[in-house]
Amino acid sequence: MKNVLIVVLLAGFLSCKNEPKVAENNIREDVAFLADDKLEGRQTGTQGEVMASEYLIKRFKDIGVQPKGTEGYLQSFSFKPKTDPHNEVEFTTNADSTITGHNVIGFIDNNANTTIVIGAHYDHLGFGGEGSLFREAEKAIHNGADDNASGVAVMLNLASRLKVKNDQSEVKDKNNYLFLAFSGEEMGLLGSNYFSKNPTIEAASINYMINMDMVGRMKADSTLAVYGTGTSPLFKQTLKSNNDKFKIVENESGVGPSDHTSFYLIDIPVLHFFTGQHEDYHKPSDDFDKLNYEGMDLISDYIFNIINDLDDNGELAFRKTKNESEETPRFKVGLGVVPDYLYDGKGMRIDGTREDTPAFNAGLQKGDVVIKLGDSTITDMMSYMRALSVFDNGDEAAITVKRGEEEIDTKVKF
Repeated sequence: MKNVLIVVLLAGFLSCKNEPKVAENNIREDVAFLADDKLEGRQTGTQGEVMASEYLIKRFKDIGVQPKGTEGYLQSFSFKPKTDPHNEVEFTTNADSTITGHNVIGFIDNNANTTIVIGAHYDHLGFGGEGSLFREAEKAIHNGADDNASGVAVMLNLASRLKVKNDQSEVKDKNNYLFLAFSGEEMGLLGSNYFSKNPTIEAASINYMINMDMVGRMKADSTLAVYGTGTSPLFKQTLKSNNDKFKIVENESGVGPSDHTSFYLIDIPVLHFFTGQHEDYHKPSDDFDKLNYEGMDLISDYIFNIINDLDDNGELAFRKTKNESEETPRFKVGLGVVPDYLYDGKGMRIDGTREDTPAFNAGLQKGDVVIKLGDSTITDMMSYMRALSVFDNGDEAAITVKRGEEEIDTKVKF
């Protein structure tokens, strides 16, 4: 009887040992940790940022990806804060001067000649500061659940899935994978800028870069913005052929307000994923319980499929795109709205208004579509910005918005 029991236990042990490992899905848990009050908003150079970096190191170790920083998983960078917003930041090794941030870097080595960078920034605004849109006098923790615990959580999910896939396959993928959690994004793309100038792998070996910034608020219509679609000839068809879930809004430009820009500027193809701004953007109310976790799962699936589809295509060709940021008009006034960047109809749809602003005082509401401002017809975001650029503080302008089927004429005072 004793021998029978030993045989049964041994058989059970061997069957468990031979069961294939399943990739974890800790997206909720990762967001919950990073967006917790105890991290105090993960501002670069604070103890909260250090706590977040330590958590990311632990997660990379648990997943089984190798360290690829300059000090284990870390790549530290020190800088002097900018006094002139038009100047570039000065990176420095002078310990007296500075703020120190920490990129966290993991690696899956498939002995390939090329590497895909998969990145997301993990820093946020701390207690607010200049980047905050919170207008109350009292300071408050900005937890940044969507911006950008969401992108980091999807990045970690992809790391787990790609690690399990390559561990279980006899034929490895034709790319290595570098997972980059950037700091300093909110201060001006500092972590990605530093890495692009001081890469921990050969920059020439980077095939393309995928960035995720604010992917946690997918709306009911399943709209997903993808930027950088013109930076390599294969991207548009690959995005289309793998999509059966999303309404994709494409933007060809490789330049935008997130970390993919740093890679595009060193001639690397980029794709940037984004589910749009919202009323909690850069406010203390951007919290864990407001994220669309099913939507984040779908985005992870989509990016995973895109990576697999592109794996047989070798090194992707890079293509320069029109830099739309250079064409953006400068303006002295603002309407005080959060634009809906995912709207692809005629006009500029308002995704939210802020108190004590021209839009709020004129009675404009979330969902209104601005179709005329002053003498200008508004057809898209660029025409809206051009129209706004002609006004000065104190000016009054006629504005027409579409609310449902009704057109409303009113005035705004800047």
